[in-house]
Amino acid sequence: MAVPLAFAFVWGLIAGSFTTAVAHRVPRRESIVGPRSRCPACGAQIAARDNVPVVSWLLLRGRARCCGAHISPRYPLAELAVGILYVATVLVLWDDPGEVALGLVFVTVLAAITLTDLERRMIPNRILAVGAAIAVALAAATEPASLPERGIAAAAAGGVLLLAALAYPRGMGLGDVKLAATMGLFLGREVVPALFVALLAGAAVGLALIARDGANARKRAIPFGPFLALGGVAGLLAGPELIDWYLDTFS
Repeated sequence: MAVPLAFAFVWGLIAGSFTTAVAHRVPRRESIVGPRSRCPACGAQIAARDNVPVVSWLLLRGRARCCGAHISPRYPLAELAVGILYVATVLVLWDDPGEVALGLVFVTVLAAITLTDLERRMIPNRILAVGAAIAVALAAATEPASLPERGIAAAAAGGVLLLAALAYPRGMGLGDVKLAATMGLFLGREVVPALFVALLAGAAVGLALIARDGANARKRAIPFGPFLALGGVAGLLAGPELIDWYLDTFS
């Protein structure tokens, strides 16, 4: 088991590096295929040796080789986070290759969405559309009988957040609604605990900010995409257990 997990971690680091590029380029309507990465400070092309996930940032001590500009730690942190999520996905879903494939794509999409929402306060439709298309294609290829459940989950999750967005447009946008629907395609019924975790985490952070800043906290816009991503990870890795816990506790 150690070899597959190590393999998953390495590929997760690579996927994490790719997601940082996607999160940077897609909102700016730039191609994710080319050209090669360039330094955002001086525009110099980044050499391959300086683009190794996590390692290059550590060796360069967080500074660009070309001009010495500061490189945000969010890049290696995002790469490391995706690597860990790849390992967790393979470890938890090992017995079902189809679910492993869906899970790896899912956490990659969630990572890209989290970065764009934190940086730009937006959830790009292009990322969601590609993620949704891959989810449907993989599900159709590996477990076609699950497609009706996934479709219902997508409609229900998107519908719940749409009602919330209509009731409180300042607190939730249509990007969050589309993300919830996409999560339903990946998770099926496990989207229920995913949304619960997301709402609970968002409420906890909101209450903490109110306790700290008082009425001024209500004026701050907090992106909800990262909370949905957190819930998505919880639904992916522990969705059945969370459902069983709820049924055993409250039924």
